[in-house]
Amino acid sequence: MPSLLALAALVLPSLAHAQAYQCRAPNVSTVPQISPDSRPRSVPTTGYTMALSWSPEFCRTREGSRSHAVQCSGDNGSFGLVVHGLWPQGARSWPQWCPSAAPVTPRIARENLCMMPSTRLIARQWAKHGSCMTKRPETYFAVTRVLWESLRIPDYDRISREEGLTAGRIRQAFADANPGWSAAQIGVKLNERGWLEELRLCYGPRFRPTRCDDRRYGARDNASAKIWRGL
Repeated sequence: MPSLLALAALVLPSLAHAQAYQCRAPNVSTVPQISPDSRPRSVPTTGYTMALSWSPEFCRTREGSRSHAVQCSGDNGSFGLVVHGLWPQGARSWPQWCPSAAPVTPRIARENLCMMPSTRLIARQWAKHGSCMTKRPETYFAVTRVLWESLRIPDYDRISREEGLTAGRIRQAFADANPGWSAAQIGVKLNERGWLEELRLCYGPRFRPTRCDDRRYGARDNASAKIWRGL
């Protein structure tokens, strides 16, 4: 059976079209220790979700936060969509907090900070989700990077200025920018005030786009939406 990395590389375009933004990854000397906040769960993996966080909305109330300085201070660049995580999915639940003795090293963290701009987030995503996919954090983040770099990101700054913006417009714009994707395979998470928080891309077991279930699909197409530009 091919490795996760080889499988992802086989089914995705060879050219990288990930979002272009300025990023200067700082040096990393330590990586936070992560403790599980819920019980381990072992269930068969039936697919995957890649969650992409809309950074301007996330940073809206965190610009002065030391713990989110890489992403939100502006000192290390300006971010749009960033990777929240790559999550294995089960039929009715999802695996989490699987046993692993392999830590995220400072080198691994720094290599991935422009994709996932928080050392704590990097460490947590490996401990909670990646450990249920592979034995080595290097493999988990390499697979995540292959998927991320295969994506074209729409101009959501421009789209945010459209009148009558809806969740359906947000997901259709992503589908239009990425051949092989349809709107049904793209989840949109809005916060309670209707602002875009996250896109959730639904993959099957071989990393091909698949229809999202209701939980991951999120906001209905006709839901009013707003996109914060960070102004």
